[in-house]
Amino acid sequence: MSTPTIPPITSLSTLPADAQLRALDTLFEPSPELHALVQPILSKQTFPTYDALIDEIQTQLSTLSAKRDNALAEKETLYAILGSHPRLGIPSPAAQAHLSELSRREQANLNSHDDSSNSAELAARLDALNREYEEMYPGLRYVTFVNGRGRDVIMVDMRSRIDRANLALEVQDNIQAMCDIAKDRAGKLQ
Repeated sequence: MSTPTIPPITSLSTLPADAQLRALDTLFEPSPELHALVQPILSKQTFPTYDALIDEIQTQLSTLSAKRDNALAEKETLYAILGSHPRLGIPSPAAQAHLSELSRREQANLNSHDDSSNSAELAARLDALNREYEEMYPGLRYVTFVNGRGRDVIMVDMRSRIDRANLALEVQDNIQAMCDIAKDRAGKLQ
């Protein structure tokens, strides 16, 4: 598969909507809800850097999450955006088909840190933690910036985030992780 690309930030606002959304999908993950939230910004505003664009998206997501009278539709929109990132671990073949190329690479890197003698055990533990996390935080998916960390380290972080049982902090951590991932991708693709 070819390496994904993003256009120069200086041309983003002048591109057709479908090209703008492809860039957004490359930085984050495909999400119709994120498209609807960000597309008006992409077509009307210019940004000096991709980091500045990602910071604006983070502000939009944080604003959406901070609304005290969070309507069900707004909550569903936010959770759909946060849930656009794939579950960590070795996904099923069916789920593999829906991973973006960048997610596939990031997931492969995550799995490459394992000692092969306990890889299956770690995969099973990670799967159980994913399920426990999603029971603790219905509608959310655990999102973290892997950044070269192995599954063992990720699972300690996941356990900690499950045990703290704080939905508001979890939403903010997921927003931060999505934006950290997007900034890392932008830095690698420019």
